[in-house]
Amino acid sequence: MTNKDYLEKIKILNSWAKAYYVDDNPIATDEEYDKLYHEVLDYETANPSEALEDSPTKRVGAVVRDEFSKATHIKRMWSMEDVFTTDEVQEWLDRTVKNVGQSSYFCEPKFDGASMNLLYENGKLVRAITRGDGVIGEEVTDNVRTIRSVPLSIDYKEQIEIRGEVVIRKDDFEIINKERLDEGEQPFANPRNAAAGSLRQLDSAVTAKRRLVFYPWGLGENSLTQAKLSEKMDFIHSLGFLQPPYVKECHSIEEIEDFYQFIISKRDEIPMMMDGLVIKVDKVSLQEDLGYTVKVPKWMCAYKFPAVEKVTKVNAITLQVGRTGVITPVAEVEPVEVDGAIIARATLHNFDEIERKGLMIGDSVILIRSGDVIPKITKVLTDRRDGSEVAITRPTACPTCQSELLDEGTLIKCQNLDCPDRVVNSIIHFAKKGCMNIDGLGSKIVEILVKEEKISDILGLYHLKFEDLEGLEGFKEKRISKLLDAIADTKGVPLHRLISAMGIEHIGEVAGKALAEEFGLGIVDATFEEVVAIDGIGEEMANSLLEFMRVNHDFVLKLFDAVQPLVEEKVEAKENPFKDKTVVLTGSMSASRGVVKEMLEKLGAKVSGSVSQKTDYVVYGEDAGSKLAKAESLGVETLTEEEMRKLLS
Repeated sequence: MTNKDYLEKIKILNSWAKAYYVDDNPIATDEEYDKLYHEVLDYETANPSEALEDSPTKRVGAVVRDEFSKATHIKRMWSMEDVFTTDEVQEWLDRTVKNVGQSSYFCEPKFDGASMNLLYENGKLVRAITRGDGVIGEEVTDNVRTIRSVPLSIDYKEQIEIRGEVVIRKDDFEIINKERLDEGEQPFANPRNAAAGSLRQLDSAVTAKRRLVFYPWGLGENSLTQAKLSEKMDFIHSLGFLQPPYVKECHSIEEIEDFYQFIISKRDEIPMMMDGLVIKVDKVSLQEDLGYTVKVPKWMCAYKFPAVEKVTKVNAITLQVGRTGVITPVAEVEPVEVDGAIIARATLHNFDEIERKGLMIGDSVILIRSGDVIPKITKVLTDRRDGSEVAITRPTACPTCQSELLDEGTLIKCQNLDCPDRVVNSIIHFAKKGCMNIDGLGSKIVEILVKEEKISDILGLYHLKFEDLEGLEGFKEKRISKLLDAIADTKGVPLHRLISAMGIEHIGEVAGKALAEEFGLGIVDATFEEVVAIDGIGEEMANSLLEFMRVNHDFVLKLFDAVQPLVEEKVEAKENPFKDKTVVLTGSMSASRGVVKEMLEKLGAKVSGSVSQKTDYVVYGEDAGSKLAKAESLGVETLTEEEMRKLLS
């Protein structure tokens, strides 16, 4: 076989594979495919330097790793806002119409799997990264290469991130679980867990056997010029990616609701697990106008399928102590299968809810679960009582440390800072992604370190030594070194991340940034008046912060000394036309709107997402939407991007 013959046979094999795995329309028999496949494999074995990266032989999986490395997405992967009723969908639509006017909506099924980001450069798949915390995920390229519906090469040379869901079809899931049972292994709880677990196999040959499927649903970094997301996705599908079984362009709540009910009616026919309908503002320029919250895009939401209800029985109430000391009651119920998962516990939130529901131990109850929502009890079936039920009383002592509890009505709190449950949960929160991101410090490791009295609080992490961890179960030399390095790497983090990681009730990332910029390390001595004067900080947040600092004043100072956080100084902007002004951006500009927003904020402007009487300027670019029209109707001053830059020069 010549190299020319080899290249031609690769082309044929790839076309046959696409017809089989993507188009669901085989154009060759298994025997023909296998014969040609082995001819190609024989040539590659004899001529390894000529083997192509996108050869079908690369799909079998042959890489075994010690662990997965971390990788950063070029553009952040976001979560999605969940809505559950027609009224909530209407509220979401009203918000989009208010901000950008009428729009078309791109709707498609929401598959229940593991989110994945594929990076292509020069037409080649160069990296596959799990969603992770949205910024950093695990690099699983070797495993993803084994997924037949992921093209190893595409007819598009620009850099592009293609996002989608890795799923397992329901019939394949049954086959996998049967094989696991035959081999004496524990079956997977549901297809989503099977997909996620398969992606994280250290041996890619195992992943190759798991029948994974990839469905694209969006884009990260890209330079595609189509005006609508649906048009961009049509192009992505033309590159050889799977298309969802149904999509629809909708223009009203009625059309969305009709399509939603249609998808529900097809739920048993569609071979993948689904948990809702995704609704997206279709026009890309309007997506940019709407922007993002801290967690989710404002231009898309997930209309979740109705919750699955089951009847079960409450056997006991367990009390959980959170990192801030709040006691949460949890119902231990007779295990019941709900939408592919075995449920044995349900949250009750607080004792006021128990009293409202009139719940007793021994009651039969209706339990619901929808998608990833935590199972909860919606109704107590009092007509099924037989007199053996036992009343549930409000606790007066902490279930862990036996300290007296503070009962504030809705919230019941353990005030003991040395309570083991508070210690464990506070350290877990401190170490998690989005806080200090200490790789390798999961909940089980934290429990071991606290149980073995190696640490008693988050400050203890910074005093750990190699010899402290030697001999502990599961701690080998390499693991100890990695953990200590990960802890050391948190030194010098921005102050706002450290504030957020402390687990102060009501103080999240946004509030942490505002507080860090305003007070720096002086936050420990801030006054109520100073805190509530910050835009976006209310009385409840201020009281929570001050109480935390009062109780933990010296501890926080020691933590500052150990971590040496980077203090984000609040730079006073020089006088300019935009200082202390409220500005709204709309339309396409010479730079991305994020870059323009950052520039204006450095000039002391407050960049808002919506136009009102309080808006000082609306700066607009090409294809400006309804925000420009609204500004003109309100008499708000408008500037082109060029006029804005002239003012600054």
